[in-house]
Amino acid sequence: MSQSTVDVQAYLQAYDEIEQEIKGLSEEQLKWKAAPASWSITEVLTHLVDHSIIVSFRIREILSGSEARLPAFNQDAWVSGQKANEGDVKEILTAARSFVHYNSLLFNRLTEEEWNKTGINFKGEPVSIAAIVPAFVKHVGGHLAQIRRIKQGETQSQGSSCTI
Repeated sequence: MSQSTVDVQAYLQAYDEIEQEIKGLSEEQLKWKAAPASWSITEVLTHLVDHSIIVSFRIREILSGSEARLPAFNQDAWVSGQKANEGDVKEILTAARSFVHYNSLLFNRLTEEEWNKTGINFKGEPVSIAAIVPAFVKHVGGHLAQIRRIKQGETQSQGSSCTI
């Protein structure tokens, strides 16, 4: 994969559908959890910002020529450790969009050779910058589906509540 095959526009628009999906939801709906160990929509969004931090670091490590393995992270521990469900969704989305914008500025400066530079991921496999971008978009799409499932569960939970 090379710069010419990387869809930077899809990267820039990765959060558009998520913003549409959560538009009009109440604070209660954004923080609702099916179970204590489940994530709320707010926590999913926080995870996506955390993922952007890691992806941004991985890209820069590759560009620097570092031979260190690209880091993984314990997503559940990160979400719970920062009390993510107490966060403000508007601020979280602003941070997410900021990372995407900042990285896109970098992408516009990369040469074909830089797009094809690789690092070694935490599994020991080579990964190029050109592969990281579509993987990021796919990751966000996976969490969009998760948000839809959370919304469905919250709606069903409300429908099964009985008041006497």
